[in-house]
Amino acid sequence: MTSSRLSDGLAVAAEALPGPRRRSAWGGLVPYALVLPVLGAIGAILGYPLYNLVRLSFQKYGLFELIKHSGTSVGLHNYGSVLHDPVFWSTLRRTVVFTIANVGLTMVIGTLLALLLVRVSKVVRLLLTAGLVLVWAMPTVVAVQVWYWMTNYQNGVVNYILTHLHLGDYFHHDWYASTFSQLGLVTALIVWGALPFVTITVYAALAQVPGDLREAAAIDGARPWRVFRDVTFPVLKPVLLILTSLSIIWDFGVFTQPYLLIGQSHIDSSNFLMGIYLFEEGYFKSDFGRGAAISILMLVMVAAMSVFYVRKMVRVGEVK
Repeated sequence: MTSSRLSDGLAVAAEALPGPRRRSAWGGLVPYALVLPVLGAIGAILGYPLYNLVRLSFQKYGLFELIKHSGTSVGLHNYGSVLHDPVFWSTLRRTVVFTIANVGLTMVIGTLLALLLVRVSKVVRLLLTAGLVLVWAMPTVVAVQVWYWMTNYQNGVVNYILTHLHLGDYFHHDWYASTFSQLGLVTALIVWGALPFVTITVYAALAQVPGDLREAAAIDGARPWRVFRDVTFPVLKPVLLILTSLSIIWDFGVFTQPYLLIGQSHIDSSNFLMGIYLFEEGYFKSDFGRGAAISILMLVMVAAMSVFYVRKMVRVGEVK
């Protein structure tokens, strides 16, 4: 009797428990309906201009066509002329190396500064953070003028300091005499301007690293680099992937800093970057169809370079 009553009680209790809720057919469409307005806004803002850019890349569109507001269809001629241009390929190689150098320096120095912010005192942290915010707030044109003044060969403060530190004779040294030094200064300027965003973002991500795990690893005798590799880096990895992807997009198509710092009078095919090459071919020569073709090719190349990091981010999200 006892066993039968127990089984009957379990059956009654099982019937009383709420069963799994059935999702309606419309319930699965709710997330897509919520995302639809965002997709519509992005399509309206970016879709139509991108469509016009693609259409323009298949046309001959110069000053005469600009006045008529009508281009002449030339098929794939613009793409063929760009891909058969040796200046395009030399510019592409130079831009890839330039992008790798900028992204690598930005990510390494920014991460090191973020780790430094964790270890310094509160006063020093506030001073460093304030300095980073001031750098981030400085307009690009103003930053270029400051750097140009510091590296001016007549009265630049960089030449003065290096000479008085007995590091060499830099009196009237021209930092813009060679392509390497020109792009080196541009790299320093871009990295300097990008450090605040990377440093503050990584510093915020470091707050998510469990402190007890770091302390346990240190107690077990792990060295600082081992603690960073096994404890800190896995937490920072998604953030570093996003920052790297964004840096690739920004640095590959950079235009303002190199164009203003080097100057139009010193710009030629030997120091072209893709952004400057696009400007020279599309706007300076008033060949807007060719410029549109270069823009589309740049878009495809940036997407191809970023796909690796996007896939990594997706995999990290799936693991979580």
